[in-house]
Amino acid sequence: MATRRPATGHWTIKRIILASLMALLCLAILYELWLFCMVVWYAHHNPGSSAVMREQLAELRKDDPRATLKFTWADYDRISANLKRAVVGSEDANFLEHDGVEWEAMRKAWEYNQKQAELGRAKMRGGSTITQQLAKNLFLSGSRTYLRKGQELILTFMIERVMTKQRILELYLNIAEWGVGVFGAEAASQHYFNTSAARLGTAQAARLAAMLPNPRYYDKHRGTAYLNSRTGILQRRMPQVEIP
Repeated sequence: MATRRPATGHWTIKRIILASLMALLCLAILYELWLFCMVVWYAHHNPGSSAVMREQLAELRKDDPRATLKFTWADYDRISANLKRAVVGSEDANFLEHDGVEWEAMRKAWEYNQKQAELGRAKMRGGSTITQQLAKNLFLSGSRTYLRKGQELILTFMIERVMTKQRILELYLNIAEWGVGVFGAEAASQHYFNTSAARLGTAQAARLAAMLPNPRYYDKHRGTAYLNSRTGILQRRMPQVEIP
């Protein structure tokens, strides 16, 4: 009886697929290692820009090739404690306690967004902590995909394990978007109040914090009823907020 030989072409295709998957896995591991090295670098060195800053600059230059961003770095002790308390109170009340992710807040945000999508509404709610927002702003794009969210979580855990809470907040306050082409506490303070980040009063700090969820809109609509109300709420909350 003649023995049956395996189909050479079939095994060749399987080897190619396996080799391709292994290559992709190696590339993914190398990419994560590169990101980890960048996290370690930013733990000790100040960034000159961020992924979101570069993305917005590219958008602005479509209409004006000479467009620039407003951005000036301010060290942690040169940023008013009022702004630190206002931002933590507004964006992440449990900032000092959690390990980077508030799972219950993420679950509630996901359920809310699912209902909004079913109703055909565009308004979405975020459940991200300050660390998650830093990971997104510093390294990723503004797109909303599951793949990007997964990478954001990986970066969040890297940041929490490498950086102190003070460094995380310092980085966040310096690269947060505060208007069209306006990034960081120092540029925002100058843009809205013609003062430095170190000299912000409680009302000014609360207003800046209230703008964070939609800074480009509030840059053009600075006197809305919601913004005024949210500013007052944050002012009353600030004395109880703990910061690094």
